[in-house]
Amino acid sequence: MGSPITFSGANGIDFNLILTTIMRQESQPLEALQSRQAALQSRANTFGVLTSRAVALQQAAAALSDASQLSGFVASTSSASALTASASSSAIPGRYEIVVNELARAQVTASTTAASDPDAIVASGGTITIGGVTVTLAGATTLRQLADAINASSDPPARASVVQSGPSSYRLVVTANTTGQANAFTITNNLTGGSGIAFGDADGDGTSGDSSADNAVQASDASLLVNNIPITSTTNTISSAVPGVTITAFQQNPGTAIVVDVATDSAGVTTKIQNFVKAYNDFAAFVTEQGASAARGDQTSIGRDPLLRQIKDQVRASLASQYATGGALSALSQAGIEFTRTGTLALNEATLASALASGTADLERLFAGSTGTPGAFAALDTQIDAFTRADGLIPGARKLMTDQASRLTASIATMQDRLAIRRASLQREFIAADQAMSQLQSQSGSLAQFGSSL
Repeated sequence: MGSPITFSGANGIDFNLILTTIMRQESQPLEALQSRQAALQSRANTFGVLTSRAVALQQAAAALSDASQLSGFVASTSSASALTASASSSAIPGRYEIVVNELARAQVTASTTAASDPDAIVASGGTITIGGVTVTLAGATTLRQLADAINASSDPPARASVVQSGPSSYRLVVTANTTGQANAFTITNNLTGGSGIAFGDADGDGTSGDSSADNAVQASDASLLVNNIPITSTTNTISSAVPGVTITAFQQNPGTAIVVDVATDSAGVTTKIQNFVKAYNDFAAFVTEQGASAARGDQTSIGRDPLLRQIKDQVRASLASQYATGGALSALSQAGIEFTRTGTLALNEATLASALASGTADLERLFAGSTGTPGAFAALDTQIDAFTRADGLIPGARKLMTDQASRLTASIATMQDRLAIRRASLQREFIAADQAMSQLQSQSGSLAQFGSSL
């Protein structure tokens, strides 16, 4: 706007004050444009906050609109150290008594001979066949190299390791990859040379591992009683004994029944509803705050914007509507999701517990709906999406305001340039006036002195 100017002051007129007063008056249209631009930018930012509140509400609604996420079950056991259980959405609520008679084990077969050192040569050639997989040696082979050769073979049914069984005593231990009798293996040893290596052969048939006396651990299947029904499995993790439940056994105890309870996961559903209630109340508080600021005349508020009223009214109407579900529940209030007198939402956990007493089927129909008939939260998710998606109503309104604010930048710059020219012109005029008045004042003084001399 230009720099301050210096006047003589001899004439008693404050030209700087006059210039400032004139420019302040002529700058009012510029200040109005700047205020309008600031208000537009602020309202655009406020629409950004509205987007975040609406998206949070939409996400909370989406978590309740998926039936597969609502039909959850939880399984608990009377002895988690002996047996654990996890339930899927296909589980059937009930109580199951499980007795673990035997655990599934992997076969372990150890050499009967020992080497004094892992790097001692135990063979110089020949073959060793483990579970039908043959390993051929060529040249001097240490105990450690023999284990490595077995493990490097194509798809070995067992893994070999070198174990120290005592001072200067190392044995080759072969362990099946998986548990169960079906995964047992035999060993046919045709290695030659070196110090030699041998495995147990209790029945003298030239094959090791086919007799329990040959093995350190005999391969076995898990054996359970589930509600007195015999169940066998090659592993200790069983998913077919109890519908929709995976059982993992850790201890065998033939004389003790472990109780597994399968029930509706009401805690998970409750948490999702509580998250939605919080998201809605945050959204409602924002709407209320904007209305209050608009009533105070705040030009940056969107409290009077039709878009804010539209999304508020639609969300509230959806939450208060009746839904044709074909089940026992047709309104969210019947599931404990209730409006308070202040307009917020609250969860009545007693009502929700009653709605879940007979399972989640009715709740699923109310929340998620069915094919062609969306439920309350499925409908709300779609409804809010129309406002929040990239080409939705709220981003559109925000972009409109941002564009308007950007267009004002050019007008503001033009007006600032024009005011700078106007200020410079006034400065020149006032400087000239000051100089002229100073000169007249000087001439007047000279004439006065001349008159006195006469």
